[in-house]
Order: sequence, then structure tokens, then C-alpha cells
Amino acid sequence: MSIQITSPAFTEGNPIPRKYTCDAEDASPPLAWSGVPAEAKSLALVVDDPDAPVGTWVHWVFYNLPASLTGLTEGLAKTPAVEGLGIQGTNDFRRTGYGGPCPPRGKPHRYFFKLYALDALLSLPPGASKADLEKAMRGHILAQGQLMGIYSR
Repeated sequence: MSIQITSPAFTEGNPIPRKYTCDAEDASPPLAWSGVPAEAKSLALVVDDPDAPVGTWVHWVFYNLPASLTGLTEGLAKTPAVEGLGIQGTNDFRRTGYGGPCPPRGKPHRYFFKLYALDALLSLPPGASKADLEKAMRGHILAQGQLMGIYSR
């Protein structure tokens, strides 16, 4: 089963606006989705850049979002818990919450916004890493979807 994920800020394969990068406000972009299975108990979101020089760079880890949620507004707080939404992990900038695209100068990097529908709430504390999340999600993924945007300097 596939989740359709979109953003009013950018479309699949196109540039992510500067506002959502380290070169400006570093605000999380607005997201919307559909196709979450009725039996889902929670959602998890991972944003990463597989084109980083050091290997895949994690920009956002967000989990235990309500399964009934159909999107996120822009500019979410960079706190361990976001009231009514879920728990944020630690990104590869060693900070909580969203860390926007910040590639070295050169060719565009790809940023994948990956949403997972899960059959459980996860027993993870705030600040979990992508690896922690992936381990906890094993065997619990009902559906997933992704949106890819690009950014270069």
C-alpha cells in the first residue's frame, strides 16, 4: 500500500524553496498526505539526503504522529515533543527537529521526505536517531510514501 505525500511549497523532483533551508529560515515545510491505512496506529517521518559527501545525512526524525493526521503545517517547533503531533528525534546536525537542506556548493542534492504508517505506537524516547526509529519500525510498517525535493547552493 502506498501513501501519497505532497507539499504546497514544492513538487516532486523540484527545488525546495530557500525558506526551508539553512540559507534562510530553516523552517520545516508544509506537508500533506493521503492513503494512510485505516488500521494504522501511528505515523513516522524521516527526511534524509543520500547525496551528502559523508553518506546519507538525516534532516528530520519524527514519530508517534497520530494516524488520523493528514499533514503538517510549516515551521514546527524544534522541541522533543510537539503538542498534539508527536515526538521528534535527533538529526545529523545533532539537534532536535527539522534541519533544512544545507549542502556544500555544487550539484543539487535530493531530499527524501518519507512517511510510514505503522501498526503500533513506538516505545522510543524523545531524541531517537533514524537508526533507532528504523529498528523500532521493523515489522510494523503497513504503508509508506515519499516526496523528493532538490536543493543546491
